[in-house]
Amino acid sequence: MNPLFGVVLLALVFAGSHIGLATHPIRSRLVARFGEPGFRAIFSCVAAISYSLLAVWYADHRAGGPPGLALGESPVLRWPLIALVAFGVVLIVGGFADYTGGPYDLARPRTSRAPRGLERVTRHPFLMGVALFAGAHALLAPHRVGALLMLSLALLAVVGARHQDAKLRGLRGVQFADYLAQTSTVPFGAILAGRQRLAWRELPLGTLLFALGVAAALRAVHAEIFAHHGAWVILGTVGSAAAIGAVSWVQDRRRRPVMINRPAPSS
Repeated sequence: MNPLFGVVLLALVFAGSHIGLATHPIRSRLVARFGEPGFRAIFSCVAAISYSLLAVWYADHRAGGPPGLALGESPVLRWPLIALVAFGVVLIVGGFADYTGGPYDLARPRTSRAPRGLERVTRHPFLMGVALFAGAHALLAPHRVGALLMLSLALLAVVGARHQDAKLRGLRGVQFADYLAQTSTVPFGAILAGRQRLAWRELPLGTLLFALGVAAALRAVHAEIFAHHGAWVILGTVGSAAAIGAVSWVQDRRRRPVMINRPAPSS
């Protein structure tokens, strides 16, 4: 199979299943049949399998096909694009710091509060981090197959952010619409428009410093990331998602009220 056709096909499977399962008609039926935990398990398994297939295909064909833009060879554009990649990693990692109890917390879907921390920069730190990380890589990629892979991830992140906002606006009404009006999807958009301010004390500085360390580590091992048929990428991505899901599940269990069996009153 042609390397470009393969990566496009598998990217469509990954993105299509990701968004398709999250649409209301499909999601509601699966939740009704298997419950919320069951739906999350199905969603996670489909995402892990489709992502793994995409990563393996790319790892085995990343040096094939026509050349990409390879803007990393430009001394003017190389470091700004690498800075965008690093900023993307910071947003991806930092986005989990204030996730619990936030407007997009799946465990407490009715939770709503004023924007804080990274939400003032972008209401979708993780997804916009992926968009910046992948978008910059699409321009840096020396081969078109890599550019298409990264472009598909960037588009999925942007479409996913819009889909989440539209879905939650319909579910929560005016309260969530007010949150959307105070924030922006584009990083620093609301701040530049005067709807928000950057509150340094609210930022998870420890997490952001850790994220910079992650970006530096990824840069150091960049040439080997897709070695062994992409095993490291799959292990890192799927393993991190599984760990985050496990932590969220434990936190959700702890937040649930404890039912105490009391003896019935005597007649």
